[in-house]
Amino acid sequence: MFRILLICGLTALLFVLGFTIFSLTKGKVEFDKSLILEQNLVTQIFNQQNLPLDDVNTFSSTKIDFAAIPKHTADAFISIEDKSFYSHHGVNVKRMGKAFVKNLQHGKIVEGASTISQQLIKNTFLSSDKTYSRKINEIALALELEKNFSKDEILQNYLNVIYFGNNCYGIENAANFYFSKSTNNLSISESSLLAGLIKSPSHYCPIKHPENALTRRNLVLSEMCKDGKISQLEFEKNSVLPLGLNLNLTRKNRLNSYSENALDEASKILKMPAKQIAIAGYKIYTYQDLDKQICMENLLQKNMDRLCEKDYLMLNLDPNNGGITAFLGKSDYKILEHGRQPASIVKPLIVYTPALNEDIISPASLILDEQISINGYSPKNVGDVYHGYISVREAVSKSLNIPAVKTGSYLGLDKMQTYAKKLELPINQNDAGYSLALGGMTDGVNLKELASAYTALANGGDFIKGKFVKYITNKNGDVVYKNSEKKKRVFREDSAYLMTDILKTCAKTGTAKKLCNLPFEVAGKTGTNGNSKGNLDAYSLSYTTENVLGVWLGRMDNQTIDDVGGNLPTALARDYYNLIYSENKPNGFEKPNSVTEIDIDLNEYENSHNVMIANHLTPSRFKKTEIFSRFNLPFSHAEKILIAKPAKLNANLKDDFAVLSFDADKNLSYKLFKTNGEKDVLIRKIANEKGRVEVKFALSENEKASFFITTELLDDNENIISSERSDIVSLFNLKTTQKEPTKSKWFI
Repeated sequence: MFRILLICGLTALLFVLGFTIFSLTKGKVEFDKSLILEQNLVTQIFNQQNLPLDDVNTFSSTKIDFAAIPKHTADAFISIEDKSFYSHHGVNVKRMGKAFVKNLQHGKIVEGASTISQQLIKNTFLSSDKTYSRKINEIALALELEKNFSKDEILQNYLNVIYFGNNCYGIENAANFYFSKSTNNLSISESSLLAGLIKSPSHYCPIKHPENALTRRNLVLSEMCKDGKISQLEFEKNSVLPLGLNLNLTRKNRLNSYSENALDEASKILKMPAKQIAIAGYKIYTYQDLDKQICMENLLQKNMDRLCEKDYLMLNLDPNNGGITAFLGKSDYKILEHGRQPASIVKPLIVYTPALNEDIISPASLILDEQISINGYSPKNVGDVYHGYISVREAVSKSLNIPAVKTGSYLGLDKMQTYAKKLELPINQNDAGYSLALGGMTDGVNLKELASAYTALANGGDFIKGKFVKYITNKNGDVVYKNSEKKKRVFREDSAYLMTDILKTCAKTGTAKKLCNLPFEVAGKTGTNGNSKGNLDAYSLSYTTENVLGVWLGRMDNQTIDDVGGNLPTALARDYYNLIYSENKPNGFEKPNSVTEIDIDLNEYENSHNVMIANHLTPSRFKKTEIFSRFNLPFSHAEKILIAKPAKLNANLKDDFAVLSFDADKNLSYKLFKTNGEKDVLIRKIANEKGRVEVKFALSENEKASFFITTELLDDNENIISSERSDIVSLFNLKTTQKEPTKSKWFI
């Protein structure tokens, strides 16, 4: 076996030497000592006005001298990354041989066997592509590196440039972020945690994956013990310690600045870390609108006394191109990297607009708001309050849960999931229950994804994904990336308009009514997520024809907050709109030809709970105007002569009063008469009353009286269309006269 490995290793070495010779004559990357020594690498990021972004991000090339690096910190990295660091000359031939055999077995490069010297080269000169040509350049440059720098200098520069996750480049930034201390104060346990991170900063992230990080840290400690860098006692002592994170709170705004998120997006686009973007001289051009960004920053600063104990995020997105024009948040974590439960914010996206699009409902559709149970799932309205039959428009405006779940059940889970995926909301295979209608999502969703989804409503049914980066140029000024995101149709134009009109009602009289006094059309929806202990997330999503605005308040540590979506988040949205629209107001939403206004019959609507078109004989007070898609019109009932259904008059005698009662319909008028058979006397007119009506009429002693009531159907000019008279009812206030008792003659 040893012979086979030796032969493979020699073969690998010959292969490497051959390719090294080849690389010297073709495709060679020149060694540049200044790239190792560079102290102030900065990525240039610009706004729409081509001005540098005036905020900060976590990318930094802060460096620390080798003398300030504790020995146990250096030992941790050497033990886990490159045990023979101080003995090789830039490459480890033995490790390369083993890696080459493994790569041959897999048919591709799966293991690089890079030394610390090679890793430094990769992070300062080369891309991260796993290709043989890059590997050959890496080896050649590593050999050159060893000729120009001492081992301690190489290790120092390596630790100052390597990536530790959470946009921490260099060990000083990592120590400051994860432990709120400088490198020279790192303990053995802390050093081992950081050394373990660099293999896969995402997988071993101690914030998101603490168990993975703990296992990896202990592996580093074990290797240090094997190498004699720490004693067995030190290993045992440190391996049982907790991670001991102490995140630096001063970085919270840097983590959620516009430039930070633009840099993250550019890293994904170019498939390289921020350090390499800086080294290569790329320039990032964004969609940030300076005026809108300043308005947002000033507004949030003005409200800091109400925000200081909370995490928050606010973003403004242009629905026409998906560009994020303003963005600012505060948290110890990158908010966009963590999904949160969206609550009622998703109801229009995956329940109501899809149901409109599938012609299942209209804004006027009536749903019985009641306690329900679907296969053991028993949702409740806020406060456990239920409203009986309620329209879709009102149910959305009040953000009721039962109508949303019922509509979701009519639509079906498959359709809900399909529309969510079309809007690029993160649906998990476990999201297979009707709690999805109320925002119950396994992976949660971030505010950028929610705002992007709402573009489908603002754009008349066309979805476009939100983006920070508009285009990127290289150091020569050539455009290497340009955002080519296109709109895609998710909803019909009429469906999107109907939902927008419903959300305009929500902004006028519903849960988003703090927007009601804005002097232009705005559609809005709120959402509040919580548990038995209190509220965890408060959302406001709103839009005009020009902007989609999202606001989130919460605590990333899941402590409760005292906000709901309809208060501070919506108030911030209102104030932001007033700032950005102080001079020019946005256009209103244009009604498509596929949407029409129709008068529906109120009698059918309120009494039979049917949505039916009113006929031409129906008085206007018996009509309700609503909008409908031409693809889903209400039923039209046959023309008929409207008849006033006679009321039944009840009469009782109580304390010399005739108590007269009947059930009134608010659409009809009533006249109550007293009659003696020859003459009818009007007692009272009754109109616009609904339900039980009582009238008292005084009766004299031994008086007999008769009463009846007429029911009248009037047209818009108060002319009688039809009139019906009730049966006569009579009462007799009989009083029996009694003789005064005879006094006894006691004096006889």
